[in-house]
Amino acid sequence: QVQLVESGGGLVQAGGSLRLSCAPSSNIFSINVMGWYRQAPGNQRELVASITSAGSTNYADSVKGRFTISRDNAKNTVYLQMNSLKPEDTAVYYCNADAGWTHDGDYFHDYWGQGTQVTVSS
Repeated sequence: QVQLVESGGGLVQAGGSLRLSCAPSSNIFSINVMGWYRQAPGNQRELVASITSAGSTNYADSVKGRFTISRDNAKNTVYLQMNSLKPEDTAVYYCNADAGWTHDGDYFHDYWGQGTQVTVSS
């Protein structure tokens, strides 16, 4: 079974920084695209940033220039460095693995972490 565990959320003042991490369970061999999504109360879940195994990145317009996504392919871990945080960045942030393989040769797709709360105070 694939599990993704996020960490690094918390409360920060506007203009501050946070770094989120997402680590998969140890049986994961590879993951194609890893991404960070967020959902604020009353809003739909939206893509924040994604990164392929080759390192190609994609960002939502609202976070370009402030957030940086990166990954460690050896650990299948993805990070989100969030700088210059704004109150509108407040949301639950979710890690996603779009597809990949386990060490047992099983294919999986579309797994989500449990989410980590990010709160930015004004």
